[in-house]
Amino acid sequence: MKYISRLFAIVLFILFFGFALKNDQIVTLQYFWGYQQSAPLVIMLLAFFAGGATLGALAMVPMVFRHRRDLHKHKKTLAEIEKEREAAQRASTQAPQPDSIRNT
Repeated sequence: MKYISRLFAIVLFILFFGFALKNDQIVTLQYFWGYQQSAPLVIMLLAFFAGGATLGALAMVPMVFRHRRDLHKHKKTLAEIEKEREAAQRASTQAPQPDSIRNT
C-alpha cells in the first residue's frame, strides 16, 4: 500500500508540474479601485489555493477546541466512574463487618 500511495503521489506531482509548465502565461488580476496585479497563471492559482486552504483550516479551529474541551470533560467523568467502580469492587471483596450487638 505504501508503494501505491508513493506512486500515486509521483504521478500527481508530474501532472501538476506539467500543468505548471503549460500555463506560464502572464495574467492580470483586476481588483477594486483600479488596483491590478500581474503574475503567471500557475502562481495565481497556487496563491488562491493556499489562501483557501488556510481559511478553511482557520474555520475549523473553534470546532477543534470545542472537541478538545469535551474530550477533557469526558475523560474526567470516566476517571470518576472508574474510581467509584474500584471502590465498589474493593468493598465487595472485603469481609462483611459484624452487626453491632445491642444490650437489652
